[in-house]
Amino acid sequence: MSTVAISATSVAAPTGRSALWKSLFVQVLAALLLGIALGIATPGFAIELKILSDAFLKLIGMVVAPIVFCVVVHGIAGAGDLKKVGRVGVKALIYFEALTTIALALGIVLAFVFGPGRGMNIDTSMLDANALNTHAENAHKLQGAGIGSFMINIIPTTSIDALARNDVLQVLFFAVIFGVSLALVGGEKGEKVTSLIDAVSAILFRAMGLIVRVAPLGVLGAVAYTVGKYGVGSLRQLVSLVVLYYLALSVFVVVVLGFVTWLAGLNIFKFLAYMREELTIVLATASSDAVLPQIMKKLERLGVKKSVVGLVVPTGYSFNLDAFSIYLTLAVVFIAQATNTPLSLGDLLLVLGVSLVTSKGAHGVPGSAIVILAATLNAVPTIPAIGLVLVLSVDWFIGMARALGNLIGNCVATVVIAAWEGDLDHATATRVLDGNERVDVATG
Repeated sequence: MSTVAISATSVAAPTGRSALWKSLFVQVLAALLLGIALGIATPGFAIELKILSDAFLKLIGMVVAPIVFCVVVHGIAGAGDLKKVGRVGVKALIYFEALTTIALALGIVLAFVFGPGRGMNIDTSMLDANALNTHAENAHKLQGAGIGSFMINIIPTTSIDALARNDVLQVLFFAVIFGVSLALVGGEKGEKVTSLIDAVSAILFRAMGLIVRVAPLGVLGAVAYTVGKYGVGSLRQLVSLVVLYYLALSVFVVVVLGFVTWLAGLNIFKFLAYMREELTIVLATASSDAVLPQIMKKLERLGVKKSVVGLVVPTGYSFNLDAFSIYLTLAVVFIAQATNTPLSLGDLLLVLGVSLVTSKGAHGVPGSAIVILAATLNAVPTIPAIGLVLVLSVDWFIGMARALGNLIGNCVATVVIAAWEGDLDHATATRVLDGNERVDVATG
């Protein structure tokens, strides 16, 4: 048996350098570099290439909702034990709240230690409120935001509406109800529907594999547009905030997520290397939705049980926004410092408490960072909400890291919860992370 296993592993491992250009990571990296070059050399033409990024994101969006539905339903129906499904869900929520609280606290601590807004002495009466008009149309989605409002928004108007709008949280809600009902029906009828959903899921993942092949074009368009529109020197105005945010995110990933990954028996650096293609795509497109189907498949190939992947990953997209949480408190304190607004301990605790609620509504809202930051500031009257104008110019650059950090946090959460539940095959995970087994999501 061991001889056969070794042989299979040897065959699966990459064998030569001649196929290097076929690597999705290499293709994406080359597209990224080309995008930067085009943005610098021909900014006008580079801006027009945004259509490539938009098209790629639309292609991914086309399959995200049905894949989430199929994976969650099949995971619940195939688990055979609804108590286990409920247990995984509770553990996931406990983990999400714990890590979100740590992320929010980290943002506050680093903002006070480094003080990125100190010395700016901004006069709020001189700020242009019209700069926020582009986000006004989305603000109504968060008016009256709170636990009650958030819970009501989870329930879709109709199941078709949730799928049509690609609202992952609403699709997840309907999928959980459908999956539980399917498991309760059981028998021959239940088996037929379960088999059908499994078959549809396989086809959708194959379609996703075809779409992934054009990811380099999406990355090319996104990077070329960013550099062409904003320029390579566009970070100078608020460079301290941007640098501090990237530093905070690095500390969180390496220290906090590295620690919980170690508790699960894995190495964070090997894990990040395993996800390198997806991380590069997210960094370029500033959208974690762009790789949702791929990471679900990769986590399964890593040895995480399918039912855990199907439940934790989609839930985490709305409940486990670690990188967004860091940004939320960091930006709030930055605005207070820049406008010379003193913050008491009570104000900081209020910011922390409000952020725990508002951060849950980030996914699926266009311009979510600015809109939800506004909702947070409106709940903390001490800080002038007009200070939002200060962070608009760098939101895209911070957004790239936000999406990246959120994705890493969700992938780590899935692995940790699987290990906690005993649904992680450590032998497979070790073999895959060591590079002894090739995983290619482009094959579907």
